[in-house]
Amino acid sequence: MKYGYTIGYVDNVVETITFYKKAFGFVQKFITPENDYAELISGETTIAFASISLGNSNLKQGLQSVSKSNKPFGLEMAFISEHIESDFQKAIDAGAHLYEPLGEKHWGQKVGYVLDNNGFLIEICSPMQSNEKKS
Repeated sequence: MKYGYTIGYVDNVVETITFYKKAFGFVQKFITPENDYAELISGETTIAFASISLGNSNLKQGLQSVSKSNKPFGLEMAFISEHIESDFQKAIDAGAHLYEPLGEKHWGQKVGYVLDNNGFLIEICSPMQSNEKKS
């Protein structure tokens, strides 16, 4: 098995794709003619967004919409950056909402959190350093 997609259900797919291109530098891979589903080139795993109405048409029980006014869901997307300070600021400048400022974890990794234009939680972090012991 292989992890293929993370799909966020949003009110406006085009606005969301535009935000991710501007805030994080991702490139649009695909968008439907109806503008209700789009994918970004983001590495091995595709980040995709679909409209709430498309999600509700696929799921008989419906789904809960994300909201900028509530605490984020207990799920995050993590973006690894070699230029953590400038990339974190770029996201803020593009309209991401600061949730937790950059800080250093006790294992040495720098991590900060923002909310995207819909309210999804995004971690922006430096690469993890290997703690493998050399013999």
